Amino acid sequence: MNLDNYIRKFPNFPKQGVLYYDITNVLTKPDVFRQVVDRMLELYKDIEFDAVAGIESRGFIFATAFALRREIPQILVRKAGKLPGVTLKKAYQLEYGKAEVEVHLADVTKGARILLVDDLIATGGTMKAAYELLNEAGASVRHAFGMIGLPFLNFAEAVPDLQLQTLINYHSETI
Repeated sequence: MNLDNYIRKFPNFPKQGVLYYDITNVLTKPDVFRQVVDRMLELYKDIEFDAVAGIESRGFIFATAFALRREIPQILVRKAGKLPGVTLKKAYQLEYGKAEVEVHLADVTKGARILLVDDLIATGGTMKAAYELLNEAGASVRHAFGMIGLPFLNFAEAVPDLQLQTLINYHSETI
């Protein structure tokens, strides 16, 4: 499967100068979506996880499928203000702005080995914030997955302690 055939690119979205990688075409093709999840399962077949944490919003999709297949809990890493109850928050810088993520403190078990999942890893800012957030909550996060990686934005430098896996990497901002 050539995953690039299913990822649409939209220049200047959500703002001028940003190239948006749209994964919705992967999700509208059940066989392609299944192959992505199967590849995730293969990548992590020899690693024990107690839970998987999906980053809002598209990271939820892949984390949910992985968690269901592995029969482990999913933890939601959400944008600030979306979770009731006691939360832990972390602010971070996006490639085109600022944001904050949070997690229900009760959802994170101390010492839990967690796989962190997002659909796309660009600068690594969101991944870093989620990584720090989960570790501050007492979890052990050593592995992360993104369907798409943009290594030209140096995401690996943002989270040098994470073992990052991506299925497809784009090496420039041009189509």
